[in-house]
Amino acid sequence: MCGIVAYIGHRDAYPILIKGLQRLEYRGYDSAGIALLNEQINVYKKKGKVQDLVDHTEDKNINGSIGIGHTRWATHGEPNDVNAHPHFSGDQQIALIHNGIIENYNSIKTALIKDGHHFSSETDTEVLVHLIEAIQQKENVDLEEAVRIALTKVVGAYAIVVLSKKEPTKIVAARKGSPLVVGIGEKEFFLASDASPIVEYTKNVVYIKEEEIVTLSVDGELSLKTIGNEIQLPFIQELDLKIEAIEKGGYEHYMLKEIHQQPTTIADAMRGRLNVKKGLIVLGGVLEFENRIKNADRLIIVACGTSWIAGLIGEYLFEDLARIPTEVEYASEFRYRNPIIDNKDVVIAISQSGETADTLAALDLANEKEALTYGICNVVGSSIARVTDAGSYIHAGPEIGVASTKAFTGQITLLTLMALQLAHNRGTISQSYYFQLINELESLPQKIKKVVEQDAKIRYIANLWKDAENALYLGRGFNFPVALEGALKLKEISYIHAEGYPAAEMKHGPIALIDENMPVVMIATSGSTREKLISNIQEVKARKGKVLAIITEGDEHIPQIADYCIEIPKTEEPLTPLLSVIPLQLLAYHIAVLRGCDVDQPRNLAKSVTVE
Repeated sequence: MCGIVAYIGHRDAYPILIKGLQRLEYRGYDSAGIALLNEQINVYKKKGKVQDLVDHTEDKNINGSIGIGHTRWATHGEPNDVNAHPHFSGDQQIALIHNGIIENYNSIKTALIKDGHHFSSETDTEVLVHLIEAIQQKENVDLEEAVRIALTKVVGAYAIVVLSKKEPTKIVAARKGSPLVVGIGEKEFFLASDASPIVEYTKNVVYIKEEEIVTLSVDGELSLKTIGNEIQLPFIQELDLKIEAIEKGGYEHYMLKEIHQQPTTIADAMRGRLNVKKGLIVLGGVLEFENRIKNADRLIIVACGTSWIAGLIGEYLFEDLARIPTEVEYASEFRYRNPIIDNKDVVIAISQSGETADTLAALDLANEKEALTYGICNVVGSSIARVTDAGSYIHAGPEIGVASTKAFTGQITLLTLMALQLAHNRGTISQSYYFQLINELESLPQKIKKVVEQDAKIRYIANLWKDAENALYLGRGFNFPVALEGALKLKEISYIHAEGYPAAEMKHGPIALIDENMPVVMIATSGSTREKLISNIQEVKARKGKVLAIITEGDEHIPQIADYCIEIPKTEEPLTPLLSVIPLQLLAYHIAVLRGCDVDQPRNLAKSVTVE
């Protein structure tokens, strides 16, 4: 969840660390801190955002060409100056930053206290740096070996970076369950949770693998080994990332930029995969295991948050088009029960970051049961991409806004392509309907542009509803998951309580909440359930509820009964979620802005959930 950055080389470390932390702030923003090595270790840390740290260090000694930095999403201990990273060892000779959770920290802490160690914070991280100190003193080993031994004794997830006053020409880093990438320059190295702080300086990177330790020195040497002490050869890759992709590009917020990018990102998800002229969909991961996927007894989709909602849409697509039984599971629940899985099942894992801890654990379980595993993620080289048998990237580019928008529609696009490819291969839809769907899918980027053009109207509605305390989102069929996603977006960034429901379930409870103060968003596009949705609108209006209806262009009836309407272009019913979700993203965005909320970094959230 937290963001870590480090530098060792010939430049001033401070500006590199601060800029890196600002680019990683979407991973956590409860507090921030840095440690700079310059004859001694100077540690500065502050509750709040990176700018609070910048203000704090204005009159401080920030010299040094070796340093580490951290932006925190709190787990153990409340957000404050003391619990912020970096943390010192007892003798203040070692400083450490950490992303993850040390699950057995309490037993280690108890043993260290008996040995005379004193702790100033409530964090599990401080326990780890004290453990490294204790091992180094007891075993009389260098920093790298002390870190390696310490990591054999801890249980949990981590990406750590450590520096020591006693060994002022190196830094040591390691990972298990949390991402870590090394940027390689000319006799200099950059370390970070993802590539965004690195791309400005170098395109050459090494992605650190599970349970690997890397030691970097000022003379340009890099050594890599496993926690089991086996030497590894680093695999250098070239970053496919441009600096412009991680800037706002003139938009007020990253989220707004990412909403407006969706015509492009959806087209990018289809590029090279959809050939309408030839009537072909080619997903390499599906082709490689075509027979096994085509003949699967079940598809099991595992995911968390917005990715789980994308999975629900995938369930509708796979069952409706490809006629394959599909289940959608919260990865966090799937991993802790005793699910029935075998080698005739296909487990599809969906994650924007490719690092979601619960989803990775669910994949471990699926791999143990010899199911075929398929990953759908956005970040190239991520953990899910490495541990699955096959998969596809959505190619949405960096998504900086914590509330997912373009990654969600990218995931739906990928699932749609996958379902159509399977349906065509299995012969479960007619040739004419298949061609109708792929032609319509290709046209969606242009249709999304038309939806985004209604931004001013959506902002007007947002101004009317910005003071609401609750909201209800209703949909049926393919648009029921869209109702869930619309409600989630509103909750995430505006802090208004909202619930998404199947429209028919409204009368089984939520209707009790409806009055003149309750905004109700009804996704009432044309399709098989439109008449039922009109009845639902009437039920809300009979109780003085205020209705915003998402409708299909040309609908003449619903505007007569709903209070407000936003039109989307006509499309085939299985494809409507890619259009109907766009106005809900914009509605949540504008309400949050009007309420003065931090849209890109909403409270208590982080972009990549790498801990349980």
